[in-house]
Amino acid sequence: MTNLLEPFEYEFMRKALLGCLLVGFTNGYLSGFIVLRRHALLADGLSHSLLPGLAIGAIFFSLNPFGLFLGALVAALLVVIGGKMIAHSSRLKDDTAIGALYIAAFALGVILLKFAPVRVDLGHFLFGNVLGMANTDLWITYSLSFFIVLVLTIFQRHLLLTLFDPVVAATIGVGVAWLDYLLIGMMVMAMIASLQAVGVVMSIGLLILPAATIYLLSDSYDMMVWGGAFLGMTSAVAGLFLSYWVNLPSGPAIVMVLSLCFVGAYLFGPRYGVINRILNNRRARETPAPPKEPVVDLPPTMS
Repeated sequence: MTNLLEPFEYEFMRKALLGCLLVGFTNGYLSGFIVLRRHALLADGLSHSLLPGLAIGAIFFSLNPFGLFLGALVAALLVVIGGKMIAHSSRLKDDTAIGALYIAAFALGVILLKFAPVRVDLGHFLFGNVLGMANTDLWITYSLSFFIVLVLTIFQRHLLLTLFDPVVAATIGVGVAWLDYLLIGMMVMAMIASLQAVGVVMSIGLLILPAATIYLLSDSYDMMVWGGAFLGMTSAVAGLFLSYWVNLPSGPAIVMVLSLCFVGAYLFGPRYGVINRILNNRRARETPAPPKEPVVDLPPTMS
């Protein structure tokens, strides 16, 4: 027990633990909406589109967290709005238009970082460092996490209707397009909240893997949302311990723990697991068919 609590003798580990709890729970909670809305690829594009905003924030505000937050938010929203505009005015679909813009935005961000007045490590933005969370980072993470969970809980019923039957939702007057933009905005804020902990690239794992894992284990919507939140939180803490004891980067360690949970659910899930399906099919083939009852020829009916 003493060895287990040893890491928390250090202040940076206590801050890292709080950051993992906040980021893991919030991203896991949001991941249910992302998986059901099939926004996984969009989330990947948005994560890369944060980089030019971070670079511009570093150029004008140095490494001030609020300047980086503002730059990342504006950059992601510009990519989303620009992608929608291109899709509506051309033959391209939304995912293609946003994909074209986000890769251009990512390249622009790498170039702009060269002009930052302070030395900026690109790997810090891409993969994060939860062990380096300062008090300001924790306050930003806490504020954004609280806001995201509050908004999603308030609009949960409307979001649920648009996720499963957008046609009916539009018919009864629910703003489907507005709620879609709201969900995208929450995704951007969650990525920004995760920036210091796991970076813009590794944040995709926290936004997709928790709900994807639960989806392989359960058909319950509540389980996807709250179970995803619990899985994201516990996996983030487990990844933090792993990174401390094995001396691994914290962001990749957290995502690897989630990945192992996903692979375990895929292989050994009680209902949809591959191995369980193979065993059930084998049992079905080996079970002998019930014997057929003999057919008795009845004598012709006398008229």
